[in-house]
Amino acid sequence: MMNTMHPALRRIDLNLLPAFDAIYRHRSVRMAAEELIMSTSALSHALSRLRIALNDPLFYREGHRMCPSVYATQIAPSIASALAFLNQELIPQPDFFPAVSSDCLQIAITDFTAFCIFPALMNRVQHRAPGLSFELRYLPHSPALTELLAGDVDLALGFSARDETEHPDLDAICWQRDDYVVISHMQRSHLTLKDYLAARHLVVTPWNEAYGVLDLALERMGHTRQVTVKTPSMLSAPFIIEESDMLMAIPRSAAEKFARTTRIKIFELPFYVPPFDVKIYTHKRSGKRGATHWLKNELQQMANELAGE
Repeated sequence: MMNTMHPALRRIDLNLLPAFDAIYRHRSVRMAAEELIMSTSALSHALSRLRIALNDPLFYREGHRMCPSVYATQIAPSIASALAFLNQELIPQPDFFPAVSSDCLQIAITDFTAFCIFPALMNRVQHRAPGLSFELRYLPHSPALTELLAGDVDLALGFSARDETEHPDLDAICWQRDDYVVISHMQRSHLTLKDYLAARHLVVTPWNEAYGVLDLALERMGHTRQVTVKTPSMLSAPFIIEESDMLMAIPRSAAEKFARTTRIKIFELPFYVPPFDVKIYTHKRSGKRGATHWLKNELQQMANELAGE
């Protein structure tokens, strides 16, 4: 089957287009040759080839000037625009230097992932990369696969079960392994499975999911829990728990931080749910490879330091 893609382009050596553009702008073969750093004879030869390819004289000599034909005048703006666009788009990616970078990284988050990562991250990078900025985006699912693959976000902070199969186009590093605990008001003295099932519950659903990991675990045991409040935000939830008789399952790291600022009590979850990982996801072909690679290294070092505490 004959290849019919770009038939006009396949007839022309595209290296001839800068020659056309330069002659059109300068109206001079000599000045165009100087700009392109080539000999006038080489440029004249290029013009001859282009005349044959386009079947048009393109330029007429009038005295010392090269005057464009009607067809040359017609195509000149499009050629100039295409060359400018390609020149801009094909600039090689610059090396990333954190101390002078002004890149903006778009990062997909939830309340929890921002809460557990960004305070320490900003403390770390504010001196190493003072010009680096971040745009945090809440997304309706995890781990923001579609947005990462499309280049809409540069990194995603998401949850992952230990046995989850990762997408082949994504890189992921484990920031933190965590497990669930239960928080309650201060008056509660103990928490059994019977107590848990009898209580009312507040559930955080960042992606408006109908069932969470805990609900599925309870279902396998033949139980359900009474969900009284669903909220997409974790940040207000502990304050609601403090003032009510509801229970809330929450990652241990977040519960310990909230316990410093609210009057809540922490209990072990009275049934087994596997630990989960908080992961940093990036696309293997990210458009900001230098910045994302550097930030991933910083995050990995932070994770190693936290694991060694």
